[in-house]
Order: sequence, then C-alpha cells, then structure tokens
Amino acid sequence: MNTVNTIAPGARVVIRDAEWLVRKMDRTSTGGFALTVVGISELVKDKEAIFLDEIDTNIEVLDPVDTKLVPDTSSSYQGSLLYMESLLRQIPPTDEKLYVGHKAAMDHVPYQLDPAIQALEQPRQRILIADAVGLGKTLACGILVSELIRRGKGKRILVLAVKSMLTQFQKEMWSRFTIPLVRLDSVGIHRVRSKIPTNHNPFYYYDKTIVSIDTLKQDTEYRNYLENAYWDIIVIDEAHNVAQRGKGSSQRAKLAKLLSGRSDTLIMLSATPHDGRARSFASLMNMLDPTAIANPDNYGPEDIKGLCIRRFKKDIQDQVQSAFKAREISKAYCQATNVEEVAYDILSEMQFAKLDQHKGAGQLFKTTLEKALFSSPAACLLTISNRIQRLKKDDSPEALQDIERLSELAVAVFDITPVNFSKYQKLLFVISDKKHGYGWTGKYKHDRLVIFTERIETLRFLEMHLTKDLKLKNNQVAILHGTMPDVEQQKIVEDFGKEEAPVRLLIASDVASEGINLHYLSHRLIHFDIPWSLMVFQQRNGRVDRYGQEHTPYILYLVNQSVNDKIKGDMRILELLIAKDEEAVKNIGDPSALMGVYDIDEEERITAKAIETGISSLAFEQKLNQNSDEAFDPLALLMGGNESDNKPPAAENRLSSMPTLYNDDFSYLKEAIEHLRQAETLTGRF
Repeated sequence: MNTVNTIAPGARVVIRDAEWLVRKMDRTSTGGFALTVVGISELVKDKEAIFLDEIDTNIEVLDPVDTKLVPDTSSSYQGSLLYMESLLRQIPPTDEKLYVGHKAAMDHVPYQLDPAIQALEQPRQRILIADAVGLGKTLACGILVSELIRRGKGKRILVLAVKSMLTQFQKEMWSRFTIPLVRLDSVGIHRVRSKIPTNHNPFYYYDKTIVSIDTLKQDTEYRNYLENAYWDIIVIDEAHNVAQRGKGSSQRAKLAKLLSGRSDTLIMLSATPHDGRARSFASLMNMLDPTAIANPDNYGPEDIKGLCIRRFKKDIQDQVQSAFKAREISKAYCQATNVEEVAYDILSEMQFAKLDQHKGAGQLFKTTLEKALFSSPAACLLTISNRIQRLKKDDSPEALQDIERLSELAVAVFDITPVNFSKYQKLLFVISDKKHGYGWTGKYKHDRLVIFTERIETLRFLEMHLTKDLKLKNNQVAILHGTMPDVEQQKIVEDFGKEEAPVRLLIASDVASEGINLHYLSHRLIHFDIPWSLMVFQQRNGRVDRYGQEHTPYILYLVNQSVNDKIKGDMRILELLIAKDEEAVKNIGDPSALMGVYDIDEEERITAKAIETGISSLAFEQKLNQNSDEAFDPLALLMGGNESDNKPPAAENRLSSMPTLYNDDFSYLKEAIEHLRQAETLTGRF
C-alpha cells in the first residue's frame, strides 16, 4: 500500500470500500492531505467527494502493476467482447452528428432534428427554438438534450416551465427520451427543504429537476441558492415570458438573466418569441450570448446567427403530410333572445357621466362591459358589481349617475337565465344533437371535449350547468384557470391525457392555451368566447391541432347575433378575426403578423379600438391587410434574406452511430443477459 503523499492525480484508490479516481490532492492546515475524488464503482459513480487522510486512514492505492490477467474461458470470447462493447458505449461522440436523439420513442421527421444539428455546430449549445404552435418544440428540445447527455454534458439539468406545463414536460422527457426530471412544485421544494440542513442548497439535492418559473422568481427566497448552483443544461419553456418588456425588467426576466450565466447550455422554447420590438427580442438573444448584440435597437442577421431557429407549419408541410390533419372550422350563430336584446339595447345606448371621461391607454369600461356580456351574464354581472363597489367610494353626482345606469343594466342582465341565454343553449345543442351537432355523450374515454372561455365567472357558470344538463358526473368535468394552485393545475392536465381518468370535459381559461397538449384524447375544441387577439386564436387551437393528432381537429366558434346595429357591427369585427386567423395559418403561417404588434394585450387593444370607433369590418380588414403587407415578423428579417444560408444541413446526412461489435442494441442486450445467466449457473447462484 502506497503512502498518501505519493498519490498523484489520475490514480485509483479504494476508500470506504468504494473505488475512486483522484482529481487532486491538497495539504491541509493540520499537515495532512485532502483528496478530491470522483466515484468509479457502482454505488458512488460520478459522485464527487473530499476525503481527509487523518480521518480515513485506510486508503488503498490500486497499482496497475498488480493487475492480474485472467484468461477468458467464455464461448467465442463472449466475455471479452461484452467488456469491450461496454467500453465502446462509454466513449462520448466528439463530432456534430446525431447519435441517439433520433432513436427516441417518437416518429421523428427531419425538421425536428434541425435544432439539435444547428446547436451542435456551435461552441456552446445555446439556442432559441421558436417553431410555431403544435410543431413539437418539446421533442426538438429532448433530441438536443439527449445528444448532450450522450456527450457527458447533461449530468445536471434544470427545466423552467409555467405551472400548468410541469407534468406534461416531465412526462414527455421520460416517456420519449428516458430523461428523469424530478418535479419540484411548491410541495416538492418544501419537501426537499425539510430533509436537508437549513444552510444546504436545495437545488443540489436532485441533479435533474423541473420547476415552475413563478416559484423561482421569488428573489428573496431563492436568489442566493440560484447564485450558488450550477447546471450543465438549463431549459426555459415559454421563453417569451422572460423577455424584457419596456424599460424595466420583470421578475421572470431577472430570473432568466441570472440563470443564463449558471449553465453552459441554455435552450429556450417559444412559439411567440417576440413582441415586435427589437429590444425585447434582443434581451433573449443576449441571454443566449451576452456578446451577440451590442446595440439592442439596431442589429441584423449576423448578430444572431446560430442562436435561433423558427419554422411554421407551411414550411415543413412536405415532411409531415400524414402527421397534420387539416382542421375543420365551423361557426354556430346564437340569435339573441328578447331578454338579451333588452340588455344589448341598454348597453349600446349607455352614456357614463364619470366613467370613460378620461380614457387612458386601455379600453373603455363600456367596451369591457360589452366583452363581459359577450362572454356570459355571470361575467357581466361580476364586472358591474365590482365597478359599482369602486364608484360607491366616490360621493360625486357623476358617480351616482353611473351607479344608477350600471344598476339598470344589471337588472336587465340578471333576467338572462340559462334558459334564455342563447349562446349557452346553442352550446348544449351543438354538443348533444346527433344530426346537426357532435352527438357527444361523454361516454367514450377517447372522445373528450375542450371548451375555452376568457372569464372565470363564465367558466364556473359552464361547470355548474353543463354538469347537470349533459348528465355528467362531477368527476367527469374539470376546470382549469390561472388562480388554481400549481399542483392542482398539473393534476388536471395529467388526468385529461389519461385513458383511465374519469374526466371527459375540460372547461379552461386561457391559462390552458399556452403549451399544454390536449390532443391525445380530444380533437374537438369549442370557443365559448371569441378571442380579441389573433395570438390567442393560434394558442388555443394549437392545443388540439398539433403534431401527433390522429383525428381531424374540429374547431367551433359560438357567435353572438343581435338585431341591435351596434352589437351586430361589433360581432362582424370578431367574425373577421376568425376568418383572418384561418387565412394567416394557410398563407403566412403567423396570424400575429396581421396586426404587427406581436403582443396579446396590444392586439386586444387594437380590436377594442376598432369596436369603440365604430369602424366597419371592411375598413378593419383593409387595415389588417395593410399591416400584413408593411409589417412582417421581425424574425424573418433577422434570419437574413437568403433562406438557404440559414438552413441546417440535411438531417439524413447527420445521423450516425458509434462503433459497435454487435448488430444492434437488442443483440448486445441478449448476449449480455445470456452471459450473466451462464456465469451465475456456474457459480451456483442462479
């Protein structure tokens, strides 16, 4: 046995019955030695540790001279071949080809491999995957992460996602790529912190984790831990949420900027990666490469080359002719009842004495009322009640007049019961009627229904009445909205994709329009409220109209109808948005290019302004067409004029495999199991 002071870096030692590789050796203040080592044997493999020779006195150095050569007595030298094959399989690739990502549990198509090909060409793998909704950004991310793990660059992984996406992302990574991510929701983090000393970093407890970005953005609680943690790979899903907007930075943006320096590899995913402003998009690019853009207001394609990849469905249609089913769009017109017409008349003629007299940047309160009434009487009554409570704090005559007018509208809206609520009755007809509707009963686990609404009060109204009128059990109807706890959101999304789960109907707010897969057991989606933003159209419809959908996606819009000229004109504006969304999907790929602002709130303001000014649907359409001609996706400009310069090499030319002594993985595994069986039989342990 050698003495400790003769041990050199690279030596193998046995300490505490485990084998270690010595990285370095330092003298301690007490005259002893501290050995920094990494585990080799099975129980401690890849674990780093520091041992003091004053404590661990029995340190055995393994001398290569003492190696004993043992003859291989196995048939056809099977033992030696298996040993050499195991060593070959541990050799990491050193080139830019793909070795394992395309072998995942998926029907891969070439375009899904392109992000990994592009990223592997860079010194550091830092990329924004900005494909349109439904093209499989999670799969593209998994391919790249798999390749990095194969290269020994993915021991520690951190994934940041929105609360509702945690379970889905975790499931995709495990079921398709066998990448185990521990979900650290609010309950998970609390559980980890209860197990470790208070001064220990909880982010070192697990190597591969997925966490809600809203959980981590609490600076005071987690910032110190994050500043002292490091990962091999960080993935940020729905990355547009962390872009810098305006002059300040949100908590999410500050968190992402902090984490961008805590990892060699940074992968961002977003179908809407910008808001039409150069500075906002530059903030994402500078997270990927701090040296990329010197002037965030003035940069070009060369500044972001290799950092971003973006495709629309029309760009890859030739590769996925059978993977995308053509969606079928329909509209169900809901002719207002007499009771509803009374409410519409009162609303259209309403003039406020105090409200809307000093309009700011937002929409008029009257427009907010109209939008709420278009949603449901329940949503409108809540909006009226909240505003009356605020006005009661003002003793001015103008405030009292507005309270009186709002109270008059509230009485009219209160009279709209479920029986004479035309849109609700049309919804029941469409769902239940076998001849002219879906003939949906909720009996079949593979035929689940999704209904989107913007207002939470409308959502609750639908939950209560649809459960009764469709004769569904309570556990067959689920609701999903942003105020629910993260654990509850994840459970609902997970259950909706499980065949054995009883849920048949999902009623969701727009929190479910971002990233969630709802297409596994559902191909019917109903817009109870028509969105006022083309980006919301894209996000909602992408939940069922996406890669992997096996049935024709049926998308239905419920359209209010009224004899009131003001209401009739406003609904034509919303019908135009439906038509423009379909037109954009077929032609330019990105519906948000029609308005040219690339921001949901801004798009809603444009729609609200069109309604408030009384512009005709024809004039509004001309304005959208003009925007489409003049303002296009900034990413198209930034990616350069010559598309061929930006396309990654053909994927089929980049697929490769490491040297092997066997025909395939199955042959290797079969031989290994047979060899172990024979060895155990000879030793009498089988």
